[in-house]
Amino acid sequence: MTASQRREQLLEVSRGLFAEKGFDGTSVEEIAARAEVSKPVVYEHFGGKEGIYAVVVDREVRALTSALTGALEEGGHPKVLVERTALALLGYIEASEDGFRILVRDSPVAQATGTFSSLIGDVATLVEHILGDQFKANGLDRKAAPLYAQMLVGMVALTGQYWLDARSPDKAEVAAHLTNLAWNGLSGMVKKPELTKSR
Repeated sequence: MTASQRREQLLEVSRGLFAEKGFDGTSVEEIAARAEVSKPVVYEHFGGKEGIYAVVVDREVRALTSALTGALEEGGHPKVLVERTALALLGYIEASEDGFRILVRDSPVAQATGTFSSLIGDVATLVEHILGDQFKANGLDRKAAPLYAQMLVGMVALTGQYWLDARSPDKAEVAAHLTNLAWNGLSGMVKKPELTKSR
């Protein structure tokens, strides 16, 4: 096996272990044993568990970022953008279950920092510009767009976390339900929302 092939093997083995046990639950010994190599081979390629984890996470973040930004950058009607983005996230989960587990296990979306929440924040920034244009076109306060972008992206992200294990209904139906809530809720927005006064 070439050095490059060994590196890829170690990454694949580590990815599975990190998905199964998390960063803290995985050891260099386990990585080496599952890859059928000695511990020094792991250290030689990655310098330790932190190094291999960083590469695994970086690859997953790039794959998910590419899927989500690609869906948003295609342009089109805002409703189609919501559908496409939801499908992109669900498609990534379907194709890379271990990768998504790694991203959400060690940095849940509810945390202020971390790989998944940082990624979701980046996507929300892209969505903010799209919503800002829609708000302006519909006579709504453009300054509220960042808040609504966080809500919309958070809704999709948390649904993705739920769907990771539920896997029902299928991703197209989940995306349709997400779009139904997001779009039909957004289309009836008022200029100055207020809480219902108690009687």
